[in-house]
Formats: sequence, C-alpha cells, structure tokens
Amino acid sequence: MILVRHGQSEFNVVYSKTRVDPGIHDPRLTEEGRQQARLAADRLAEHDLALILSSPYTRALQTAEIIAETLDLPVAIEPMVREHCRFHCDVGTLRSELALSWPALDFGTLPERWWHGGLDETEEEVVRRGHRFREQMAGHEAWSRIAVVTHWGFIRCLTGTQLGNGELLKFDPVQGQASLLKA
Repeated sequence: MILVRHGQSEFNVVYSKTRVDPGIHDPRLTEEGRQQARLAADRLAEHDLALILSSPYTRALQTAEIIAETLDLPVAIEPMVREHCRFHCDVGTLRSELALSWPALDFGTLPERWWHGGLDETEEEVVRRGHRFREQMAGHEAWSRIAVVTHWGFIRCLTGTQLGNGELLKFDPVQGQASLLKA
C-alpha cells in the first residue's frame, strides 16, 4: 500500500513557525496543501491503485478528495488511520457534520464522535492501533492497490518514518517494510 501524509493544513503553518498549539480544531488544507495533494495524485497515477482509504479528519478527507477526483478512485473512511490525538487539531468533526460536507462518502459505520476522548492519547495506544491496522491490511488481498491518506503521528508509529506534508511511503504490511517514494 502507499501511505500518503495529508497536505499542509492551517495548523501545520502556525505550528511549524511557533511550535505552539494554535488551538485550531480539525483544520482545513491551505492552498499549498491542496497543491501538495495534486502533486501526490500525479505521483500516484504511476501506480495501479483501486481504492483510497482516508482518515476522517478534514485535512485528510480534502487530500483524499483531490487524489480521488484526479485518479477516478473511490474513497472509504478508515478511522484506525486517524492522527495521534495530542493537539487541538486532532479534535475531529462529528460524523453527522462530515456527512453533510461530503455527501458522496459513506460515514455510516463511523461513530458520531470518532476521535480519541482527549488530547492525551499515548504513543503506545497509537502503536497498538497501527498494529491492528497492519494486521487488517496484511489480510486484504489487494493491499498493494490501496492508498491510505493519513497523518504524521500515525505513519511514524506504524512505520518509524517521518513524512512531510504530501509525501508518499510505500509500505508492505506483511513484511513491515517501508520505502520512501521519491518525487
């Protein structure tokens, strides 16, 4: 599968300059973030993909939407790939509100409040969630044809790799091997 870190968000802009949580809940992509998503879509076009799995955070959904429209692929919501909940940007949007914003997507199995209960999710909890996701994907016969739009903290806990916004990482869930896809 190919892991895609979402494009730059409003949170990323402020936090990268100040290293202080700006208190933005479930931020949207910036124009640069939308451009990063378009570039990721262009790079993903080289791969024989059949499906995009996306975290339910707005920044991931916007990234997935751009990629899906470019490549004419379906998007499925996968809450296991959500971000490590440590900042205000990791407070999500209610399922009912997401369904209004993205009526073409199926949020039916997503709980109304799907993110971690507080800003105190431990790294061990994220590693366990990543392990469950890896096991699930290893059992999926078409895992090599799936792109997963996710987040810095989840990717790091799953693979040990830190990605920049819009970067791609090929990940084999059976072997646990990851390799950066260069631009």
